[in-house]
Amino acid sequence: MTPSSSFLSIIVPVYNEDENVQPLTQQIEEALSNYKFEIIYIDDFSTDNTVKNIKSIQSPNVQLIELKKNYGQSLALAAGIDNASGDFIITLDGDMQNDPKDIPSMLALLIEDDVDLITGIRAKRKDSFFKTIPSKIANFIIRKTTKLNIQDQGCALKVFRKETAKELNLYGEMHRFIALLAFLNGARIKEVPVNHHPRKFGKSKYGLGRTFKVINDLLLILFQRNFLQKPLYLFGNIGLFFFSIGVLINIYLLIEKILGLDIWGRPILIVGVLFVLLGIQLFTIGIVIDLQMRTYYESQHQRPYKIRKITSAGKEKKQ
Repeated sequence: MTPSSSFLSIIVPVYNEDENVQPLTQQIEEALSNYKFEIIYIDDFSTDNTVKNIKSIQSPNVQLIELKKNYGQSLALAAGIDNASGDFIITLDGDMQNDPKDIPSMLALLIEDDVDLITGIRAKRKDSFFKTIPSKIANFIIRKTTKLNIQDQGCALKVFRKETAKELNLYGEMHRFIALLAFLNGARIKEVPVNHHPRKFGKSKYGLGRTFKVINDLLLILFQRNFLQKPLYLFGNIGLFFFSIGVLINIYLLIEKILGLDIWGRPILIVGVLFVLLGIQLFTIGIVIDLQMRTYYESQHQRPYKIRKITSAGKEKKQ
């Protein structure tokens, strides 16, 4: 499959971007003039003229999905991906900071290098200090806690193979970790420098309040990566740790009791008993969650693994 013969789906979530949608559409159509494509705008319950301006665009390539309320960027992206029909799916922000001219080269590289996702690096990022610092912290944590060496997790400009994008489960603030989610699903990823422009119209939707949501979602992803299929390893190990400390404390107190010392009412006695009970409780929670994990896969007829392709006698079998 060559890039020019493929059908592309451009996914653009928007919220109060009434001044950006028309010029952005023009930029996309100029950059992809040699391709067959659709532009899917997902309006996340805008309160300005975003919907009106999208509907006024005279282009057969443009589709509009209107959400019933403000769900956030992750679910807006999910709605766009679910309704995309292209062989390749491209995501970008609606603020015109991403450059559609980067899409053809990214698409060609995706096919040439046989990878599943090409994501951009905003080498010369045109954002404020309050947006760049939390992003750099999150990128550093991800690089240190996973095997994914991605410099810029937050770049919205990404080119996916269709099956890679369709496998994503987006919610919360997970759109900031799309590359990591794809990586955990077994995707092969490459990162390339892309252009980044300052915002001309509208206001940024980013605030420091989102930082805490991002940290929580990151912790959830790391838990899923390491312990989703073996939760007992996490809760069981912590439980055994507290149980062991509690037993040692109680053995120490038992020896003191045998030696005739009074141990009643001592805080360390309460700590020892609590640690034993906490250890048993955590170990039990691990067993319960382990059983729930098995039920999750079996009830949906899923397997805890994904096959990319099967080749037999030099021929690939479709999955």
